[in-house]
Amino acid sequence: MSTSSDLHYLEMYELSRLIRTGRLSPVEVTEAQLARIDQLDGRLHSYARITPELALEQARQAERELARGECRSPLHGIPLAVKDLFHTAGVPTAAGMPIHRDFIPREDATVVARLREAGSVLLGKLQMTEGAFAIHHPDIVAPVNPWGADHWAGASSSGCGVATAAGLCYASLGSDTGGSIRFPCAANGLTGLKPTWGRVSRHGTFELAASLDHVGPITRSARDALFLLSTIAGHDPRDPTSLPSVCLEVPGIDDSFRGLRVGIDEAWLSDGVDPVIQEALQLVMAIIRDGGGSLLRVRMPDTRAVSGNWERHCGVQTAVAHAETYPRRAAEYGPALSRLIDGGREMSGMDYQRILLDAQRFSGELDCVLNEVDLLLAPVQPYAAPTHAQLANLAQDPEANRRLIQFTAPFNVSGHPCLSLPCGFTGDGLPLGCQFIAGKGAEALLCRAGMALQKVSTWHRVHPPGL
Repeated sequence: MSTSSDLHYLEMYELSRLIRTGRLSPVEVTEAQLARIDQLDGRLHSYARITPELALEQARQAERELARGECRSPLHGIPLAVKDLFHTAGVPTAAGMPIHRDFIPREDATVVARLREAGSVLLGKLQMTEGAFAIHHPDIVAPVNPWGADHWAGASSSGCGVATAAGLCYASLGSDTGGSIRFPCAANGLTGLKPTWGRVSRHGTFELAASLDHVGPITRSARDALFLLSTIAGHDPRDPTSLPSVCLEVPGIDDSFRGLRVGIDEAWLSDGVDPVIQEALQLVMAIIRDGGGSLLRVRMPDTRAVSGNWERHCGVQTAVAHAETYPRRAAEYGPALSRLIDGGREMSGMDYQRILLDAQRFSGELDCVLNEVDLLLAPVQPYAAPTHAQLANLAQDPEANRRLIQFTAPFNVSGHPCLSLPCGFTGDGLPLGCQFIAGKGAEALLCRAGMALQKVSTWHRVHPPGL
């Protein structure tokens, strides 16, 4: 494991200061990133498409503006990348689906437009699973986990996780419908924020399941996550479900646990959870106590129904999202996405209503728990990143699959925000992840807790070996 502070591993917040003070130029940083992508991504496969001409053009523009004293935002001149389901004007957006390989949007997704307006540099589009569901299309080479090629790189935002962990971008934008920001962060030693549903506009984002889809940042630190969220969040008239803007100022955050009440449900945290994860959570609990926070026993609402129903819940909405191409072009779909859509098309209205009622009940019960505490602590998943062989077996076992998503999918159903963080390593050096969950709208509180944890720990500063 390496704790290198090389240029490509700088946190975005640190890089911003160096660019704004003239110690680094956007062009030299962008050129270095493109060279590193060229050197490493042939074996990591994190990018679906690299945009070197656009990136250098944007970097030169940023450099000219900064030289004139015109700073658009703290992101000005910083090279980023986005998951390949965000529309990018003039750049193909395939969403991991060969049938969309030639789709070139005429306008940017709102989040991409906000990044452009902030003066950031777009390095390219990051690879993802087919349609943002669980598995990559058979014709696409899946991104490779830089911590171990035999291990899962995370779910649909896998390219985001690999590129950010390997120093091939300074941060990325992903999406999370059942855990697809948090799983890649846990697998790749990163920090990722699934905001409150509606906090970030979904306009111009390829849809998997509208009521479950969340857009958010994948970064190297909680500070960077808040840094990026502050740029992309806020109401968008083109997405009527988006929430009003809120003030998310990084310098004003108290990066300590003082006075924070963190809820712990010991039975829930040990339900099928590997000892190595439980031990990592105990370390996090000790840091919270030492930092002036308090640990309070709570009783979590039962997550079995919402996690067990998640695929069927998602499937109905995915069938609607794909109505123009499925079943008309079903032969061009991969088996996993086809199975999801077929299941959704076959479900009765009454069965779906029962799922919706379970979801409403869970969300209300969770609100009640979060009225008593500020945060909840949980794993991201019950074990470290599985091998590809283990993952294939999970796909054949509904109960095993439910266990995999039992700490992530329920909060997509409820819409509560979650922050995924590194919290240790296995004996073999694989990253482990935990998460904080908060009440709706409490992203700043989540990032405060993450910054407090990362102020006294170094897990987030360890990088994949050999890179």
